[in-house]
Amino acid sequence: MRHPARLGIALTIALATAGCSTAVDNGSRTGAKPGAPTASVTSCGRQVSVAEPPKRAVALDQTSTETLLELGLQDRMAGTANLKTKIPAQYGAAYAKVPVIAPKIATGEQLRAATPDFVVAGSTDLYTKDRAGTREELASLKVPTFVSAVDCPQQNPAGKTPFELLFSDYENLGKVFGTEERARKLAADQRAAVAKAGANASKVPQGDRPTVVYLYSVFNGMPYVAGRSGLPSEMSRIVGAKNAFDDVNEDWPEVSWEEVAKRDPDFIVIGDLSERGRPGDSAAEKRAAMTGHPVVSKLAAVRDHKILEVPGIELDPSVRSVHALGLLAKGMKDLGYVR
Repeated sequence: MRHPARLGIALTIALATAGCSTAVDNGSRTGAKPGAPTASVTSCGRQVSVAEPPKRAVALDQTSTETLLELGLQDRMAGTANLKTKIPAQYGAAYAKVPVIAPKIATGEQLRAATPDFVVAGSTDLYTKDRAGTREELASLKVPTFVSAVDCPQQNPAGKTPFELLFSDYENLGKVFGTEERARKLAADQRAAVAKAGANASKVPQGDRPTVVYLYSVFNGMPYVAGRSGLPSEMSRIVGAKNAFDDVNEDWPEVSWEEVAKRDPDFIVIGDLSERGRPGDSAAEKRAAMTGHPVVSKLAAVRDHKILEVPGIELDPSVRSVHALGLLAKGMKDLGYVR
């Protein structure tokens, strides 16, 4: 980060001029004295408090952006960054109101230029010195920071599923922005969608859960698949399937095609990342890589076209993940795994 002192002074002045909220340490929502917080939540081990609902929030990634848009907060967003794919049509009009401060990962300079009073990210790795700045640096400038609970399961109540952690994000953001009712409805609707997809599991023959490989991307000819710590393992459990790479404790590990063949999955889920535009991102390219491989092409799942396609971005935790879960549940029925 260049010129941190000068940038810090500029940001402090801008926040004061704009009348934006600042972080405070303690307090409650009711009966607060002037300057006391109106909301206080815990985010990945940190207490996050605001003196008033944020008016200039910045989302550092697409998942955070879409969550804020789903909560109807576009008029209180000062910026967005790191777009991986096109914004879905249902968010198009709202997204058009939000300035793009960086097409890719935002730097500290780009973030500070937006004079935020609150910053949201899906993962802690966006808060580093060579990116947006650490959470400590931003706290010293009186800018509260929020990270999705899904990125730090060990700092949340034991036994919480990734979807429950995601829903807790909605509810906590609802408290911060004063949109509790909308956040509760969103969480309730998505809990219902998870329960609907979960009806699959009771209809899958006991002891006969199909195995699945989630193919996220193909880079330099090598496949990247879902490991145990990624959301797809939880999605598999919900619908009555089993992630074939559940023994690899990573989100999206690089493996070999030979290892995919060795796991011999009953079906394959392709994450389509066509809009990202990198080589090997599209569903068509992934299909071609599998059918063109001398070993993988002989797998029954490939030979018999037991392949499902879902939007790749929905395989990472986001407000859109329940949509991919629904596609997975329906796909399993279409493939005959659900009686």
